[in-house]
Amino acid sequence: MQPKDYKVIKIDGDYAVLKDISSGEEMPIARALIPEEADEGTLLHWENLEYTVV
Repeated sequence: MQPKDYKVIKIDGDYAVLKDISSGEEMPIARALIPEEADEGTLLHWENLEYTVV
């Protein structure tokens, strides 16, 4: 799969809503799958099945 960049647009309990920077598509994801330091507005890079803070 291709690497992608996302922005955390909302954190709601155990879930975060990520927005794909290139397509604008939004998707909910379990909060446990993104780095602990991620907060609303954080940019994330997804590659090799792992999210990292940009």
